[in-house]
Amino acid sequence: MEHKSTGRQILVYGTLAVMLVFALFPLYWMLNTSFKSQGEIYNLTPTFWPKDFGWEAYDKLITEKGFLGNVRNSLLVSLAVSVFSISVSMFAAYAISKLNFKGRSFISRGILYAYLMPRAVLFIPLYMLVSAIGVNNSVYGLMLIYPTITIPYATWMLISYFKSIPVEIEEAAMIDGCSRGRTLRSIIFPLAAPGLAATFIFSFTLCWSEYLYALVVVTKSADKTITLGLSEMIVGDVFAWGPLMGGSIIASIPVIIMYLFTSKYMVSGMTVGGVK
Repeated sequence: MEHKSTGRQILVYGTLAVMLVFALFPLYWMLNTSFKSQGEIYNLTPTFWPKDFGWEAYDKLITEKGFLGNVRNSLLVSLAVSVFSISVSMFAAYAISKLNFKGRSFISRGILYAYLMPRAVLFIPLYMLVSAIGVNNSVYGLMLIYPTITIPYATWMLISYFKSIPVEIEEAAMIDGCSRGRTLRSIIFPLAAPGLAATFIFSFTLCWSEYLYALVVVTKSADKTITLGLSEMIVGDVFAWGPLMGGSIIASIPVIIMYLFTSKYMVSGMTVGGVK
């Protein structure tokens, strides 16, 4: 039996190792390509390590393309929209999941339908809205538009998470004299921290990778986001592969860092034993 168990473990870990290689190989190939010269990139025989290791692609990104400005704009928009979306969605999700009021199921379905609405249908009226307000062609226009994506998404995710918190915890807090607001602040929201962290990350990623609205709203180079900065490296059928891969690596770093720093909060079971 012990030999069978060992063989099963080897098979499982071997399978996981193969899957990990497949998952990480595109990231490695982007990093590998970003350090190659243009001639080596177009060589018919691919090399798995740069023959002439160089920083030309990153130098071009920073000095010629102004890519760090694109990163700054995306960080500003993604963080602002994600914080605002979570601040709104956590109250909306709590109300829908815990309170009984007329039209609750209708509002819940409406939130889902709003998230599922194709973006290609909405970008014209949304552009007309930001133009009428006077914030088109700026990051502030994106800050106004992106919550239409993130708030329905974040609310729908948090509804199921708040439903998983036992109602007995909230009732016990109120019996002890806590008001509704204090119960939310001291009990419910701290218990929902893993769900809030996960939803914040997903909302941030949605804003970080959004392209269509940014393409429609922003045309000024100083306010363009990373998705627009990367797309400008493709001119017709000419691809600047070195800067394009280097820009993709830079664009991946903030999201990876965010996942690393918040992964410890994204654990389930914080309410286990809470009723007892």
